[in-house]
Amino acid sequence: MNTTLSESKKKAMGTQSLQRALVLLRVVAANNRQGSRLADLYRRTGLERPTAHRLLQALVAERLVRQDIESKRYFLSSFAYELGLAAAPKVALRDICLPYLESIADYTGDTIFMSVRSGFDSVCVARLDGSFPIKMFVHDVGRHRPLNVGASGLAILSALPDDEINRILRINIERTQKKNPRVTEASVRASIASTRNRGFSYNKVMEDPPVHSVGVVIMSPDGSPAAGICLSTLASRLNNGRLEKIVQCLTDTAQSIEADLKKKVDRDRIPYSMPFEALHARSDTPSRIDYLDSKTQAIPYYLKQIRKADWITSESVT
Repeated sequence: MNTTLSESKKKAMGTQSLQRALVLLRVVAANNRQGSRLADLYRRTGLERPTAHRLLQALVAERLVRQDIESKRYFLSSFAYELGLAAAPKVALRDICLPYLESIADYTGDTIFMSVRSGFDSVCVARLDGSFPIKMFVHDVGRHRPLNVGASGLAILSALPDDEINRILRINIERTQKKNPRVTEASVRASIASTRNRGFSYNKVMEDPPVHSVGVVIMSPDGSPAAGICLSTLASRLNNGRLEKIVQCLTDTAQSIEADLKKKVDRDRIPYSMPFEALHARSDTPSRIDYLDSKTQAIPYYLKQIRKADWITSESVT
């Protein structure tokens, strides 16, 4: 009996240690640009100083975290990067979007952010700075925020079904109010309605200096929101008709990315489709194959045509 209780207690302690280590890892990731001091980490996580230090040393040993020798600050390490590469989705959304985001930053001179959904949050996956000398350090890559906070998150949230929005707000309103008591469910729902009506989100990020953000959603081919992109700049730079130009620029960019995503998905789907369906529209292949006459001859023919088109290699069809 006592042995069973002891084993259960050990398992519970092991799970708790893992959870605490992951909380530390998230905080390190959210502040990876400038790094985190030990004092910052145990205060933000609510852990005791010795516990935080012990878990950090374990993360360092596993190469998930590194400590800078001079500043003593903690940063993500090489193995965290390797895990990220392994976990990368089949469709590399960020890689597809980056050239477009760079073009917006060059064209406008302002700061561009891209975020994707992560549960009840949005997480920033890209940031591009334009030539305007005043940079907007309002968000950073790897940082999580409630999905109803920020222009890109709000753009994603507004594109979700109403039932899903209700589920998210039940959790996020209370979370958001801890940092900003002025946020209410009514105000968030008004922002969602405005975003849907106008086709873009608008958020007042800071009051001193006044910084505003404009965002739009990027839809995936299956009709769900894939990401949100937003532009952040001084409020004075969104006057005199410039807001309309920014919105048009963001909207055109989102539509171009959506078209690229559809091409990518369609291309990746071809090897798994019936060959005559995949190649029916191609001018260099027969318009019709009678599968009833000779299935065994028709399929190899089309696989040969697919190889010829460089859609799949001969090694992948063996």
